Amino acid sequence: MSQDHSDQGRKEINRNPRRDSARLSSVTTAIHLLKTFTLEEDELGISELAKRLGVAKSTVHRLATALLEEGFLQQNVENGRYRLGVGLFSLGSLVRSRLDVTAESKHILNGLREKTQENVRLAVLERQNVVFLHDFESPQTLRLRSGTGQVRPAFCTAEGLCLLSGLREPELAKFMNYPRPDRTPKTTTDEEGLRTRIKRVKKYGYAAEDEECDEGTRCIAAPIYNGDGRIVAAIGVAGPRVRIRKSQFPRMAPIVIEAAQQISERLGYSRRQPIYI
Repeated sequence: MSQDHSDQGRKEINRNPRRDSARLSSVTTAIHLLKTFTLEEDELGISELAKRLGVAKSTVHRLATALLEEGFLQQNVENGRYRLGVGLFSLGSLVRSRLDVTAESKHILNGLREKTQENVRLAVLERQNVVFLHDFESPQTLRLRSGTGQVRPAFCTAEGLCLLSGLREPELAKFMNYPRPDRTPKTTTDEEGLRTRIKRVKKYGYAAEDEECDEGTRCIAAPIYNGDGRIVAAIGVAGPRVRIRKSQFPRMAPIVIEAAQQISERLGYSRRQPIYI
């Protein structure tokens, strides 16, 4: 290897450890700053924060300014003190939604499994993937491998299509920038085709997966809404293609939609109008 290549490789490996360390330190300090606030002391000034964190006032001011811009802090205009912002409430609401949907759905998911005799899954969107918070295994001998915490690409799963249908256009456009590699010969990867499938979810209230993610697997899924009318999760019934026929999709869809609506109602969502298949 030449000296130039050796030097280049060394620079890439040791990019700038001091700068990386400083960034990590700032993030840690910002987290500690937020955790300094309590119910008893919900407003604190720069001097008090600096004293408790053991850092310079200039550092606290810089971090507070950044957190203020992101909505994680608010400033009392009368005394200049800071308090926790609504941005943290929004993040907490997302976490609570996941905890709520996991707890509220278990009984309904078990009932759906008994009714369909197939795997029943509860999924949420995590960047470009779906994560199964629940995956109840079919009681039949021939069944899909079950596993809570499994990750699948959102663009080619029925649950993922349901979750993508709840994104606002800027979020969906950002999602479309992620790579979409073929998983099977049936995988839809082009943006136009994917958007068409998402529109069908909005129109019919469910998504169908026909071996686009895993060969030999079919799935019907429906979205779950929270009390604000936002899609927060999706419920899917999945099984082997030898048992779930495409001709059964119209018959299975209302069953899955009904279960999803039951969970949605437990989260505070009220049915505005019936969904017709």
